[in-house]
Amino acid sequence: MAFVTANWNPLGEAFYRKIELYEMGWNLKDGLRECLVAAAPYGGPIALLKEPQRRSPSVRPQLEIYSSSGVAMASFPWKSGVVKQLGWTVCDDLLCIQEDGTVLIYDLFGNFKRHFSMGNEVGQSQVVEAKVFHSPYGTGVAIVTGASRFTLATNIDDLKLRRLPEVPGLQGAPTCWAVLTQDRQSKVLVATGADLFILDYTACTAVSPPGLSPQATSIVHMCVSFSYKYLALFTDSGHLWMGTANLKEKLSEVETKVRNPPKQMAWCRRPKSQQPSVVIMWDGHILVAGECKNTISYHLEGVSILVPELDGVRIINGTHHELLQEVPASCEEIFKIASMAPGALLLEAHKEYEKESQKADEYLREIKEQNLLGEAVKQCVEAAGHELEAETQKTLLRAASFGKCFLSNFPPEPFVSMCRDLRVLNAVRDYTVGIPLTHTQFKQMTVQVLIDRLVYRKLYPLAIEICRYLKTPEYQGVSRVLKHWACYVCLCITVWCVCLPQVKISLSLSPSLPLPQLLEFEPRSGEQVPLLLKMKRSQLALSKAIESGDTDLVYTVVTYLKNEMNRGDFFMTLRNQPVALSLYRQFCKHQEQDTLKDLFNQDDDHQELGNFYVKASYKEKRLEAQIGHLQSAVDEYNKAKNEFAAKATEEEMRLLRFQKKLEEEKGESLVGFSLHDTIRTLLAVGLHKHAEQLYKDFRVPDKRYWWLKLTALAEKEDWEEIEKFAKSKKSPIGYLPFVEICVKHHNKYEAKKYVSRVTPEQKVKAHLAVG
Repeated sequence: MAFVTANWNPLGEAFYRKIELYEMGWNLKDGLRECLVAAAPYGGPIALLKEPQRRSPSVRPQLEIYSSSGVAMASFPWKSGVVKQLGWTVCDDLLCIQEDGTVLIYDLFGNFKRHFSMGNEVGQSQVVEAKVFHSPYGTGVAIVTGASRFTLATNIDDLKLRRLPEVPGLQGAPTCWAVLTQDRQSKVLVATGADLFILDYTACTAVSPPGLSPQATSIVHMCVSFSYKYLALFTDSGHLWMGTANLKEKLSEVETKVRNPPKQMAWCRRPKSQQPSVVIMWDGHILVAGECKNTISYHLEGVSILVPELDGVRIINGTHHELLQEVPASCEEIFKIASMAPGALLLEAHKEYEKESQKADEYLREIKEQNLLGEAVKQCVEAAGHELEAETQKTLLRAASFGKCFLSNFPPEPFVSMCRDLRVLNAVRDYTVGIPLTHTQFKQMTVQVLIDRLVYRKLYPLAIEICRYLKTPEYQGVSRVLKHWACYVCLCITVWCVCLPQVKISLSLSPSLPLPQLLEFEPRSGEQVPLLLKMKRSQLALSKAIESGDTDLVYTVVTYLKNEMNRGDFFMTLRNQPVALSLYRQFCKHQEQDTLKDLFNQDDDHQELGNFYVKASYKEKRLEAQIGHLQSAVDEYNKAKNEFAAKATEEEMRLLRFQKKLEEEKGESLVGFSLHDTIRTLLAVGLHKHAEQLYKDFRVPDKRYWWLKLTALAEKEDWEEIEKFAKSKKSPIGYLPFVEICVKHHNKYEAKKYVSRVTPEQKVKAHLAVG
């Protein structure tokens, strides 16, 4: 088995190996050059957007989706906006993040599912860079805009946008940044030159990595580990700093002797490993750096991408798909040259046994004398799980089976379980399926999730075989897969019927055929919703229209419901669909005010009813009608326990009555004026007593009233009245305003009267004003 170690490279106390997973089945003329690429973790699909910056309407970019082996799954021209980033959700849905902040979601086969926006303000400053990340809450999206602002959505299935605080001194895009997940909260780590900042929902905090090389003047690249526990920083001096993601502990620092910023970095740390290691990629080669000063270098053919995994890094280029990982401990113990580990001795014993050599007995005796035969079997079983070659797996499992024959109390479950797991893994790793899972990933993912992914890819026969082989309970296994298969087949039949109108098919179907259920699987909402309305499934049509995110489609269904239902049922239906209710309210605000009032009454929304009556009062010409509406508003505000609004509305009513009375007595047109304008007008026409009454009744602040009166008298050039006013009592605004207002109206003579009363600190300014 010497060939097993042929691709091993030592680094510190560990070994690393690069294993070919597939020779890619795609036929890419220029490889991955000028492509935006995203590969899903756990051996997931690969998305390519060719020439994403192309904007010509005649020749559009092409979006293609492949399995990990390069088998085509979908391909279509991209007709939407400029895409800045591609990414995959935990459910293998494709996210396309556009520069206007819109995120479009497609399934594995290129069918559009829905979209959402990262905020209205993004459309103006546009997305400069975006990242897709996975948190305990689900799949998240983070963006940085041209205005140097970060926006975060922790879970796209429960969208809550968080606009993070500004980074001090940041102009344009940062040098580099990454999303961290700490204490069940997502944060952004930003580097601007040599400065590091952590942005959370409330603050921007400067941080410093412990023990960073003093030669570094700028951090040019960073990456977090698959588990978000560790962080790597690459500096302009060529140093790679590795530590914990909370920046409290330094694990290692390596001088790579390469100062160019890397194209990509990814952690390559096996679970439970004590060796920190990071893969750094430049054009044409990659380095693996760990705790020691040495590094491992690999040559790359063509443009490549790194895909971080739980237990390694996948490397994808135009022709090959490889896995780079730390050699698992059990494999190292068995296959390392001159190893005397129990597993290594058991493997040699089995080899000699197959040769019918007596050395087999000598090896077995040596293991038994150390009482390590059970440990040897365990090592062989575990190592078989970490090997991707079927022949190597069989050799190790045969050795384990051989060793078990000499143990009376060794439990059979680990051996049997590993045999089953490997048979399943070898099936899904097949080129035609293209899911290159390792055993570690498989155990983390669970069988149930693997079955879900096979069903999602419409690989129903394989999913059924795996369920039967693993003896999965019927309701979780075969029955569930068959149900999905039946729905898919029915959908195909339905689409065929809909898409071939020339085929005369009777619609008098028996009740046993669930046609509405079939339509639930139609991916195009624009086709699905009208058909559901024709079939009188209006509630389902409304739900599907809302899910599509198409407001026009929602309005279509709401209009249909309004015409088909009585008023009470219609309102109750909308109450159960908040999105539809919100859209209908917007419509009513512009088109049907009375209906809007009925909606508020239906919901007992007294606050909105109060607002409605206030707005309605502005449209009335008769004072009695205005007062009536405002009184209704007061009643509603009191029911809503909004004392401030109720009091403000009562004061508005009092002001209207005062204005009407003055209009009748003095002939001044005041109704509808604000309190400020009313006082100003009264002062302008010389009704000082009435202005004074308003000032006292409505508790107008002294400073505001003095400014109003001074300004109004100055505009009339009533200097005598201004002098009386200044002497009436001590001015709350001081006397410098008297000087300045007189000068403004070109009367320095009057201004000089007030200079002596100006405070000492304002004397100079007053003298300068009067010259």
